[in-house]
Amino acid sequence: MTLVLFAYFAAVILITGILVVTLSNPVHAVLSLLVMFFHVAGIYVLLNAEFIAIVQILVYAGAILVLYLFVVMLLNLSGKEKSHNRQFLFGSFVGVTMFIELMIFLSRSPLSGTAGSDTVDKIRSTGNTQAIGESLFTTYLWPFEIASLILLVAMIGAIVLSKNGILRESWGEKK
Repeated sequence: MTLVLFAYFAAVILITGILVVTLSNPVHAVLSLLVMFFHVAGIYVLLNAEFIAIVQILVYAGAILVLYLFVVMLLNLSGKEKSHNRQFLFGSFVGVTMFIELMIFLSRSPLSGTAGSDTVDKIRSTGNTQAIGESLFTTYLWPFEIASLILLVAMIGAIVLSKNGILRESWGEKK
């Protein structure tokens, strides 16, 4: 049963991921991204990582996706642009090259991963949330801070992009 559910979640994630980058209407692409986020959370539930699944839904589906929708609406993208423009060939070439490199990398790697210092018994006794919090704020503090800084820069960039059109309109009216 678990394998069937995993195959379902993986197939939907793959299909919606392709739809996100190929749909010409940005609102439809964002809605496909929403479906993909929920199915990624489903995979986390299958892996007994319920806390990560809830965080996935709250942060990605709840906050970041809403931010994407605001940016799409503020930029006033009509969706009438051609989805296959001159960059399509270059993008396809880069995508196929990266896919081949990934397959070569995966074929040569053992995919064993590295085991952390926490044992399963320790995680069960303390709980998933506390174990993640301890790792996040001790071992992975700098990557966590860098990720938050990147998200802040992206948010400021989205605000500047959305304000740019408003400022141009207000300056155009004053002239």
